Amino acid sequence: MKILVLSISTFILALFAPNTRQQKFDQFSAQFISGYRALHIPDLDLSYVSGFQHIGSAGSIQKQIDFFSSIKSQLQSYKTAELNPSQKLDYDLIEYETNINLQRLALEQQWTRQLPAKISTDGIITVPNGKAWYAYLLKRWVSDDVTPDQIYRFGLTEVTRVKKHIEDIRIQTGMSEDDFCNRLNDSSFFIRDPKMVQQSFEHTKDIIYNNLPKLFTVTKITDLKIEKGAQKALAQTPGYYDNNTFYYNLFDKPYNKRQVDWLFIHEAVPGHHYQSSIVSQTTVSPVQQLFFYIGFAEGWAAYTEELGKELGVYKTPYDELGKWEWDIVRSVRVPLDVGLNYYGWTDQQALDFWRKNIRNQDDIAMREINRIRRWPAQVVTYKYGALQILHWKEALQKKQGKDFDIKDFHDRILSHGSLPLFIVKENVFRGT
Repeated sequence: MKILVLSISTFILALFAPNTRQQKFDQFSAQFISGYRALHIPDLDLSYVSGFQHIGSAGSIQKQIDFFSSIKSQLQSYKTAELNPSQKLDYDLIEYETNINLQRLALEQQWTRQLPAKISTDGIITVPNGKAWYAYLLKRWVSDDVTPDQIYRFGLTEVTRVKKHIEDIRIQTGMSEDDFCNRLNDSSFFIRDPKMVQQSFEHTKDIIYNNLPKLFTVTKITDLKIEKGAQKALAQTPGYYDNNTFYYNLFDKPYNKRQVDWLFIHEAVPGHHYQSSIVSQTTVSPVQQLFFYIGFAEGWAAYTEELGKELGVYKTPYDELGKWEWDIVRSVRVPLDVGLNYYGWTDQQALDFWRKNIRNQDDIAMREINRIRRWPAQVVTYKYGALQILHWKEALQKKQGKDFDIKDFHDRILSHGSLPLFIVKENVFRGT
């Protein structure tokens, strides 16, 4: 009887132990949330100068180090195989945030020990330990484990790829390079009447909404407004998205027709507005609610530009060219970002690289060079995230063949809320 009792006890312990461990993990997650909130960690700044200004005192830094070091130690006591899917996601997020914050805090400790009298505004490479700071910011912005050298090589590859697309369109037109470039400045491509600009975007919206069911399961989304932008500080961009509204910027210059299709896709549907609508319909854990990953958001929006033809737009080669004209700018910015902020390029070296790959846009070049110096690593998010999604799509198409379902692919990407790219990738390939 004693043996039987022991066997039953052992069975009961084995039966309920995993649930107990899961309950303990839920308690641990709740403690992480309250502890993280209590630290009041500033959001990631666009400007590296502002970021340095927000670094706390040595005591504040040590408090954060103690918290994340304790979290890292406690994570080791859990076996992810014993957690349910929601808890596993929380585990991965906590582990990622713990490690990336400890990397930041090690740099901040060094910063406080060698605090400069004035923060240099000549680029992050000119501040103490600037190259290490840039390497950290690159990982943080794209939410993936990358190095500056990898990103530089990636950028060069993208420049080549996008230039080929532009050349293919030129060949379709049958024009020489000079004639083609001159043609792009023809007045027929530019809209001067504000009403016609509004109508153009409304027309593109109607077409895309009608074709959305071809590529997406969820087609009922938050209402979207289209309005003329009023913020002149944003005039250098053709448009932007904010609070369920797509704004196109029309100020002193006529509007380029070639920007209409790709811009609406990126900023509105199925780009930022669509993703935002899906996120609002998605139930996520309290841990996940703490974080937002810009590399995923910008990568998704840039990826969706590739879907223009399937969505019923890009009806002429020139409509599609608009997407590639902006994409070559994004692509060139990637090597420029690493060159200026990590390799120590001068403005002239950066301008020479720009001119080698983009013709007749030196005014934009200097604007982008200045932006890259002020906001290191941010411009990489668009291209890096978009290409990860494209690569996943190609890999899944190859693996699944005729069984590949584009709607299912998009669901796998969007249906879990905002996540680091490595976790999005796990969701994409889970069970395939």
